[in-house]
Amino acid sequence: MAVADVVHFISTNPVYRSRVACHNVTDPEPAAYGKLDRPLPDALDAYLAHAGIRLFTHQCEAVNLLREHRNVIITTPTASGKTLAFNLPVFERMSADPDARALYLYPTKALANDQLATLLAMEKFTGIPVKSAIYDGDTPQSKRSAIREHARIVISNPYELHQVLSWHSKWSPFFSNLQYVVLDEAHRYRGIFGSQIALLVRRLRRLARYYGTDPQFVLSSATLANPEEFAKRLAGLPFVQVESDGSPRGRRHFVLYNPFFDGVGERSAHQESKDLLVSCVKGDLQALCFAGSRKIAELVALWAKEDLRRNSPRLAESVLAYRAGYLPEERRWIESRLKGREIRGVVSTNALELGIDIGSLDAVIIDGYPGTMMSTRQQAGRAGRKAGESLAVLVAQANPLDQYFMHHPEEFFSRPHEHAIIDTQNPYIVSGHLLCAAAELPLHEEKDREFFGDRFSPVLSDLAGSGLLSRTSRGFVYAGRGRAAEAVTLDGMAAESFRILCEGRVLETMDRAQAYREAHKGAIMLHQGITYVVNEMDLENHTVRVSETDVDYYTQPLKDTSLKVLETLETREIHGVTCAFGNVEVTERYTAYKIKKGDTVLGVEPLDLPPITFRTKAFWLVVPETLATPVCASGLDLAGGLHGAEHALIALMPFFVLCDRWDIGGLSCPVFGESGEPMIFIYDGYEGGIGLAEKAYTLLPELFTRTHEMVRDCTCKKGCPSCIYSPKCGNDNIPLDKEATVMILAGLAAAGAGNITMPGQAGIIPGAGPVAQ
Repeated sequence: MAVADVVHFISTNPVYRSRVACHNVTDPEPAAYGKLDRPLPDALDAYLAHAGIRLFTHQCEAVNLLREHRNVIITTPTASGKTLAFNLPVFERMSADPDARALYLYPTKALANDQLATLLAMEKFTGIPVKSAIYDGDTPQSKRSAIREHARIVISNPYELHQVLSWHSKWSPFFSNLQYVVLDEAHRYRGIFGSQIALLVRRLRRLARYYGTDPQFVLSSATLANPEEFAKRLAGLPFVQVESDGSPRGRRHFVLYNPFFDGVGERSAHQESKDLLVSCVKGDLQALCFAGSRKIAELVALWAKEDLRRNSPRLAESVLAYRAGYLPEERRWIESRLKGREIRGVVSTNALELGIDIGSLDAVIIDGYPGTMMSTRQQAGRAGRKAGESLAVLVAQANPLDQYFMHHPEEFFSRPHEHAIIDTQNPYIVSGHLLCAAAELPLHEEKDREFFGDRFSPVLSDLAGSGLLSRTSRGFVYAGRGRAAEAVTLDGMAAESFRILCEGRVLETMDRAQAYREAHKGAIMLHQGITYVVNEMDLENHTVRVSETDVDYYTQPLKDTSLKVLETLETREIHGVTCAFGNVEVTERYTAYKIKKGDTVLGVEPLDLPPITFRTKAFWLVVPETLATPVCASGLDLAGGLHGAEHALIALMPFFVLCDRWDIGGLSCPVFGESGEPMIFIYDGYEGGIGLAEKAYTLLPELFTRTHEMVRDCTCKKGCPSCIYSPKCGNDNIPLDKEATVMILAGLAAAGAGNITMPGQAGIIPGAGPVAQ
């Protein structure tokens, strides 16, 4: 079957047809070729001619800008040839300057390996001696010295660079001649991770300056709403964007598929995704299904195999799962078989969202909105990568953002990309990197402010006062115990992680918050399709011991949250609604867990875990009497309405900023603090904050409007996962009142539009305790 045949089948089959919320077709586009300002060296011209490559407009634009010594961010779509756009000027520079060096940073080993193969092929054909090599945690000690001294293009990752900077004296020939730094898949460096990487890049630039170089930066990224701002925050330098795509595109079908079209949904989105995957495999299409978690990827692959064994046994072994956690050789084996079209179907986490070379796919099925428009388009772009006709299907889950797009497809297809948020002034992040920087080179208060910004001086003073830095005639030097780099983890705020052990073997690692949620004593876990029960959680040694089990129930933790306002940084009135932004202290206590089979609660067991307390940034709003009083006068539950509004606001935040709902927390209370006013708080789920609540605070009127539309348009009567229920609610979604939620959000949306329309009068608001997300 061709792609068009499968699309016709989905559109006309009685089972599938009613679930199709929208079928969007994008017509093919021919290639647009560009022209360089001056010719490439003969060796590179010959390489392109041999490969049958003509440069597209965006590739020429990038080469021309890089030749002008500009910093460039390339944001053209998946498979548009971004890699060639920066490889050409790097090779050109190295052909002219035999000492020139370049550093390529990749977020995954698979991408690094792909790039190495490309560079080796270019070097072999052109004869330009770039001596490219990978330098990471797996590089043998026996090869490291030679790579440091002789490799001209070093391929690495941020984690290795974090360690390398401590030993920069061994790299002096490299740093003394560093001309280019390339950060591929740069959109991955956002949020807490991106904030850490931004400080790491500033340390790299500081050391390069010490060795007499100021390298150019090249960022390759998915499309963003704020590419130049993002690039400047990430690298601390001005950038020029290259966005006009000249690569050819085949006809693309994009189907929005809603299993919950009737407000009920007899089967889960995961099962519907499995059915669509099986249909593609049976139709002789090579398909990739993206799942939202490791557990779901394993389950969908297992269900697809079982389905095919019953109906098409010869195809059953052509479907596999793929995710992080597999051994590298197993992942490489799957990648090569996928590229060679020996596998018909793969179910993957977002591990295959990045630009790993897996060849041309016919179809992509996305099991649930990935949380950002950027990821959605990256995943959909995996199909039709060689200008062929392609199909992408987004299978909606029963959550607010998925259902919003099903009911407003025009928003989905016209929606601008989200803002990528990086906060380089988080004091907790800055302090760790200042310790590392001081261990690398003495810090100077005036000279180094250029790299570390406004928080530099106060954090420097705090570190000196605590004895971690010492003032000397050479500047501030590191005075702490142990290596400074070991105290900083790039993935989060602290190097605290729990190892999950089964019979002495490490299955995976988790941070404290995730371990409290998923690996507390008695929790049921799934790893590589195998079910485990947690037998012991050792808080002192940060280990969790599990054993295999076979049960038909699952566990769900319960959490209490309290919040204290520390400092109000900004206040604004939105037509009668008082909103504020500032610093808060959040305390989370995991108190118990439910044992559930389906929706049935089999039991509740207590937990005895220390609280998690952190300081972060939040925005909050005071629900005025003109909104609260009518809710109470109507006999509705104000606490349930505030709680529902809190859930819905959090659910819609990824509509505006690049984040996951798990990055955000919330609290609602009909009577908060000394003021006794009904309030809703939305906070960043990380120590010090990472800019999510801050950005959302600037977009509150639109956030109010979209959130109201989403809840209002849901067809349920009392609330459901498509509107106000949250899968991460620590209060088990109690209390919730949909009618009260709609009334509150309608008032907020009216305020955002410039007019409070709900009548109200002064009255007593029934009290209740706080309710947390």
